[in-house]
Amino acid sequence: MSNPYAHIIEPLNSQKPECKFFNLRKLGDPRYEHLPFSIRMLLESAVRNCDEFLVKKEDVERILNWKQTQTQTVEVPFRPARVILQDFTGVPAVVDFAAMRDAVKKLGGDPEKINPVCPADLVIDHSIQVDFNRKSDSLQKNQELEFERNRERFEFLKWGSKAFQNMRIIPPGSGIVHQVNLEYLARVVFQQDGYYYPDSLVGTDSHTTMINGLGVLGWGVGGIEAEAVMLGQPISMVLPEVVGYKLKGMPSKYITSTDIVLTVTKHLRQVGVVGKFVEFFGPGVAQLSIADRATIANMCPEYGATAAFFPVDHISVQYLEQTGRDAEKLIYITQYLKAVGMFRDYSNQAQDPEFTKVVELDLSTVDPCCSGPKRPQDKVAISEMKQDFETCLGAKQGFKGFQVPPECHNVSVPFQYNGVDYSLSHGSVVIAAITSCTNTSNPSVMLGAGLLAKKAIQCGLSVKPYIKTSLSPGSGVVTYYLKESGVMEYLVELGFEVVGYGCMTCIGNSGPLPEPVVEAITQGDLVAAGVLSGNRNFEGRVHPNTRANYLASPLLVIAYAIAGTIRIDFEKEPIAVNTEGKKIFLRDIWPTREEIQAVERKFVIPAMFKEVYEKVENVNERWNSLNAPSDNLYTWDPKSTYIKSPPFFDGLD
Repeated sequence: MSNPYAHIIEPLNSQKPECKFFNLRKLGDPRYEHLPFSIRMLLESAVRNCDEFLVKKEDVERILNWKQTQTQTVEVPFRPARVILQDFTGVPAVVDFAAMRDAVKKLGGDPEKINPVCPADLVIDHSIQVDFNRKSDSLQKNQELEFERNRERFEFLKWGSKAFQNMRIIPPGSGIVHQVNLEYLARVVFQQDGYYYPDSLVGTDSHTTMINGLGVLGWGVGGIEAEAVMLGQPISMVLPEVVGYKLKGMPSKYITSTDIVLTVTKHLRQVGVVGKFVEFFGPGVAQLSIADRATIANMCPEYGATAAFFPVDHISVQYLEQTGRDAEKLIYITQYLKAVGMFRDYSNQAQDPEFTKVVELDLSTVDPCCSGPKRPQDKVAISEMKQDFETCLGAKQGFKGFQVPPECHNVSVPFQYNGVDYSLSHGSVVIAAITSCTNTSNPSVMLGAGLLAKKAIQCGLSVKPYIKTSLSPGSGVVTYYLKESGVMEYLVELGFEVVGYGCMTCIGNSGPLPEPVVEAITQGDLVAAGVLSGNRNFEGRVHPNTRANYLASPLLVIAYAIAGTIRIDFEKEPIAVNTEGKKIFLRDIWPTREEIQAVERKFVIPAMFKEVYEKVENVNERWNSLNAPSDNLYTWDPKSTYIKSPPFFDGLD
């Protein structure tokens, strides 16, 4: 069956007639220009894939008629351009493809014909743990343990990377899946099989939404849905309502992107966006870098939306240039998106589409904040942290309560660590982790943390040695610019040595705490604290011994590590007293946005992205040394307790 919309196909460039696209404006439908940009992407997919079987003309009409159908629980098919997987959730998909090959072989067919139809990328990033920290060899030792513990899985995935076409596997040690997606894997516009079309995806990780910050529509799905897409099937979805989120104003010079995202998260939880798309617009968006937008989009699962979309604009294209994408690609990306009306000018109100409803945030009203102690949406202004925690201590057991008896609020438990006397109390910080895709993708907060560390060291400050500090960058690029800018040495001196490249403390791979610390916490039944630059802080997730966990910017992770407690009012109390007896306040060491941006402009350059990612798939000695099978069929180990052939195809022969 030919595509009923073939008449709107045309070349994008008359000099390249072989490269075509579906010009949605040639539909001649006035409704198109009023659709949210995210819905236009669903429409393009439906038009391009319309075969009157899996995708029908009625589906296209339903999407065009979004203004009416958005509230009618109408289902439409969506065929994403690609799939992204991480190792924990990706292994079952690769196992199923391996089993399908066995089945085809049994039936007398050619097993090599079994490959993903839809391009699939798998990033190994969830396997590394903070077993070692505060040592120059922490990274090496953690990676050695990672390979030792996961050898069978890694050998299987390496086999898959060789055996399957249309599937790329990024080795461990490369970074966090969502940051690698942003910096390296994202196409923004595909040029494939003679057509240009928007990049879109589904992923087997809830924070797949991070890529929405670059104007790529995507969200997390279950493994079965992801496999169906890999096999060329559309996913069925309810056509969503789209909440327009208008940003205006300028953030103050002391505000970080983390403060903005935690404010947005709380706001959208209050608005109620479960099952909906959120699309950002307004002049304030132009004040946000792509890393800032990605940080906001990353937290989408925490405010409950399906997607949090930032349409592509000139800043998106600048980001692609900065991250080393080819100049030729930048040309056709811009040309294509402008031709189909998907290129955004956030200062042009005439481009603003119609939304289900509109909510606003003035960026100038954002205050420095954290979220916790148990949920990402429970924003707490830094000025209120001390009082809020003390209220939580006595409050009834729940999301904001620990039900500690009043007479126990000021209990102190002495202990020794490395022969030195210390004490812990409620609110003592025992984990301080710069970790997770939420923030490590963002040079402004990572360099901000480095500058804060530099000023702290220059003021004679330090972090107590029993606090488990760690830095797990989202990609090698982060380490590159931290070193080049000269701030890495100060992070290391405070205990924030690189411990691995992957999703670590944020998913509970925080490793063990020192035994004397655990004993003191247990003895006093203490509500000890973890502070992390992650996206989730549910009780029991980060570490069994940290009952209170706060999401914070990398700068505040360091600040609370230096203070040693979250029971501090940074405005009124010094963060610490240095070796000379001088009181140092947080304001004395906090860098301004202008300071951070000056360093970012100088040191975050395209060359580093190209250099890091050219090595990603080739220069990894541990990965290259794995003894993976080379046959096109996987050799199952009958003794394995992990990688087993599923029984779906038993009895076929």
